[in-house]
Amino acid sequence: MPNSNAKLHSNHRSGREARRRELVSRSMQSAHHCLENQDFGTAYAHYLLVLNLAPELKTTVKETFQFTLFKWAEELDSLARIQDLFNCYEQALELYPNDEVICNSMGEHLFRMGFRDEAAGYFHKAVKLNPDFADAKENFYRVANWLVERWHFIMLNDARRNLTYLRAIENAVRSGSKSVLDIGTGTGILSMFARKAGASFVYACELSKTMYELARDVVAANHMEREIKLLHLKSLDIEIPKHIPERVSLVVTETVDAGLFGEGIVESLIHAWEHLLLQPK
Repeated sequence: MPNSNAKLHSNHRSGREARRRELVSRSMQSAHHCLENQDFGTAYAHYLLVLNLAPELKTTVKETFQFTLFKWAEELDSLARIQDLFNCYEQALELYPNDEVICNSMGEHLFRMGFRDEAAGYFHKAVKLNPDFADAKENFYRVANWLVERWHFIMLNDARRNLTYLRAIENAVRSGSKSVLDIGTGTGILSMFARKAGASFVYACELSKTMYELARDVVAANHMEREIKLLHLKSLDIEIPKHIPERVSLVVTETVDAGLFGEGIVESLIHAWEHLLLQPK
C-alpha cells in the first residue's frame, strides 16, 4: 500500500508538471502571436503568466519582455492610463527587481509626468546597478539639475561659511554635545563636520529624495555610512524612539537662506526644540 500511494503521488506530480509546461508553451506561443499583431497589452499579460509559472525562463525572455513592457507602457501613456502604467512597471520590477533598463524606463515616465524627485530615485538606482549605463547617467544628471538648487553649489564652495560652521560645531561638541541632529542635511556636510569633531551619534534628515540619495553617496564616499544615520524624512515627522533612540544634545541646520519662512525652518526648529533636543537643566 505505501508503494502504491507513493506511485500515485508521483503520477500526480508528473501530471501537474506536464500541465504547467503545456500552459507555459501555449502562453509563449500566444505572446509571440500577439507581438506579431502589435497587441502589446495581451502579449504583456501572457509574459506575466509565463514568468510567474516558469521563473526559470526569466533570463531567456528578458529582452522580449522588456520590449513588450515598453511598447505597452507607451500605449497606456498615450491613453492617459497612468495608474495602469505604474502597475505594469511595479509588476515588472517584482519580477526583475535589479534590472537597470526597467528602472531607467520607469524614471523616464515619471520625469515626463512631472514626478522629478521620484524619477531621480529610479535613475539613481539604475546607475547604481550599472555604473556604465550611459542613458541612466545622463537622465540622472538631467533631473538633478532640476532638483538641486543652484545655491547648494554656492554654499559648498563658500570656504569661509563652511569653516565658520565647522568651528561652531567643533566648539559645541567639545563642550559636551555628543549627539547631533542635522535638519535638511543636503549633501551631508554638517553631519560629517559633527562626526569629525567627535560626536558619538549623528542623525541627519532630508526630505528631498534626490538630496537624500546624494547625501548617502557623499557620506559613503567619506567612509561614514556606519557613523551617520540618514533619514528620508521631514524633521517634523521624526519620532523617538522610532527614528532616533533619544533626544539629541545639538541641532544643526543650513536651510536658512532667502526662503527662510518658505522652507518652514522656523516650525522645524521649534519642533526640534520641543521634541528632539535635550532641555537644559
